[in-house]
Amino acid sequence: MSVVQWPQRFLTLDDWAALPEDPEHWVEVVEGVVVVSPLPLLVHQWAVTRLGFLLHDQLPAGFSAWSEAEMIIGTAPLTVRVPDVVVARTEIMESNPARVPADAARLVIEVLSEGTVRTDRVTKFAEYAEVGIEHYWIVDLEDPTSMVTYRLVDGEYENFGEHTSKVSLEVEGTPLTLDLDALTTRHAQRP
Repeated sequence: MSVVQWPQRFLTLDDWAALPEDPEHWVEVVEGVVVVSPLPLLVHQWAVTRLGFLLHDQLPAGFSAWSEAEMIIGTAPLTVRVPDVVVARTEIMESNPARVPADAARLVIEVLSEGTVRTDRVTKFAEYAEVGIEHYWIVDLEDPTSMVTYRLVDGEYENFGEHTSKVSLEVEGTPLTLDLDALTTRHAQRP
């Protein structure tokens, strides 16, 4: 097992970009400080992959969904988050940036996992609102799988619904249907 050496100072974007990849850990930067956690369990990874695909497949041509893309929340001090799913304009993907700028994100989804509940419900909740991300959804894989949807209103997130099973929502004027139960099973989402 190799040990990654972290800089002994607050990280800059250049420092972050120069760090080696760490396939054994989930790494983000919060106000210049590296935050490391274990990789999520396989069910979480399966749900994130499926959720990104299901959203991407239903979005209008001008929008795309990415799973686990780095997103810059702020540069001074540096905060880089890695949301489970980000929806932004397709032109961002076509330009192939190393990171998604937060002001390009229209929807961010976090799937709760052991060790991220407070971060997803409190810290990221505040960070995403502060940078103006219009939609923030939080998925809980505990049986029954559920999702709380928030929308930014006057600079603060308001709860727009708590959902289980099949849910119909709208993003960027496009109706989306998600079968939350299909996120954790081998069965594909059914229309």
